[in-house]
Amino acid sequence: MKTAKDYMEAANATVPRLSAEEAVAKHGTDGAVFIDVRDGTDIAASGTIAGAHRVPRGMIEFRADPAVEALYNPIFQKDAEIYLICGAGGQAALAGKTLQDMGFTNVTNIGGFAAWKEAGGPTES
Repeated sequence: MKTAKDYMEAANATVPRLSAEEAVAKHGTDGAVFIDVRDGTDIAASGTIAGAHRVPRGMIEFRADPAVEALYNPIFQKDAEIYLICGAGGQAALAGKTLQDMGFTNVTNIGGFAAWKEAGGPTES
């Protein structure tokens, strides 16, 4: 039987992670898609990355799968440069592993939103 620790170890073993400073440097570059996987109440309380798409972790599979026509979001392209953020990095890692399992080839965990703000990354409400 798997534990939460097992899932986190598997995600962290395959999903690359950038520091907040490195992630801020990627913001605004051509092809970079930033996704905040926290739920709406967390984002409402703290804000998010300027221009980030808001896709809760529990909806990743549905938004990323074109076969689910009613829910699919075209920001999810298999070769897109996807940067995931959450509160501390755990949800972003798990969402990244899910996307990798779905065939996405360029997924990166950029950690938590507090680190993004501390690094001077642009934000919005």
